[in-house]
Amino acid sequence: MITFVDMPLPATTQSGQPNLALPVGTTLDRFILREQSAFPFATGELSQLLRDIALASKIINLEINRAGLIDVTGAAGTDNIQGESQQKLDVIANIRFIRALKNGGEVCAIISEEDDEMILTGNPNGKYVVAIDPLDGSSNIDVNVSIGTIFSIYRRVSPIGSEATMADFLQGGRKQAAAGYVLYGSSTILVFTTGQGVNGFTLDQSLGEYILSHTNMRQPHTGSIFSCNDGNVADYPDYVQTYLTSCRQHRMTGRYIGSLVADFHRNLIKGGIYLYPPTRQSPGGKLRLLYECFPMAFIAEQAGGRATDGRQLTLDVDPTELHQRSVLFVGSPDLIDKLLIS
Repeated sequence: MITFVDMPLPATTQSGQPNLALPVGTTLDRFILREQSAFPFATGELSQLLRDIALASKIINLEINRAGLIDVTGAAGTDNIQGESQQKLDVIANIRFIRALKNGGEVCAIISEEDDEMILTGNPNGKYVVAIDPLDGSSNIDVNVSIGTIFSIYRRVSPIGSEATMADFLQGGRKQAAAGYVLYGSSTILVFTTGQGVNGFTLDQSLGEYILSHTNMRQPHTGSIFSCNDGNVADYPDYVQTYLTSCRQHRMTGRYIGSLVADFHRNLIKGGIYLYPPTRQSPGGKLRLLYECFPMAFIAEQAGGRATDGRQLTLDVDPTELHQRSVLFVGSPDLIDKLLIS
């Protein structure tokens, strides 16, 4: 018979330092407070809003980790505004984030991939609006593959105290006050920018705290990874097919997870390009401009990368609809340049 015994932590590290004396690191709350103090006119609403998103992501992280135990995998039996089958965790994540943003009080309206119309939060004095994809790549849940959350934050342009309008969301990517994503994978990481660089925070499961783990993240100028759905290559435009042929000829590595957050995060760390080109069936692209393309483009540019729809920089695209779709090429600037001249 095998007996399992709890093994105590050694009293000291290899360097002789007591384990209990090891620093925890900079928590998300401490980082936000420190950054807020650098802006004398900051009033704290944006900081609290980021905390609200972080809190909801911790709850979603718990739901995902026990997905196989509480019957929340698989389809929910309904379709979202995109005509896509909603997964059970799509619905759960949507509810969690909307509830957190409503309760926080800083947001006057939300648009979500999972809802047809703009959601009024009942907080007309809120100074911000949020566009969110609560659970990107959720069809990967059943096979235990990484998924994520993507969000974009704007300062409202409608009068404070009134109901939010579509104009609050259709300001354009350059007007984002903040954007970020959460990757639920081997570890859970929150990455965001407020226009002052990009930082990443890894969730310490034992403490329930996000800890600063990736400071001033920078996209490598080039890379050896290309990420696209190769099964659709026959439907891609000629210039994309030519570029992909060149990638293979130069022995670049093809890596495609099928979750925008996971593919983007890997390429942000290692260098690479993510491609979601137009096809014959979707000549305008399939990714959502406001809550997928804009936030990822903002993060990419802040990290030294680039994002384009093939004609102009993604952040310069003029939005006209809440659920507008777009083509997206994003990643290392050298690889983007080679795509555009191919």
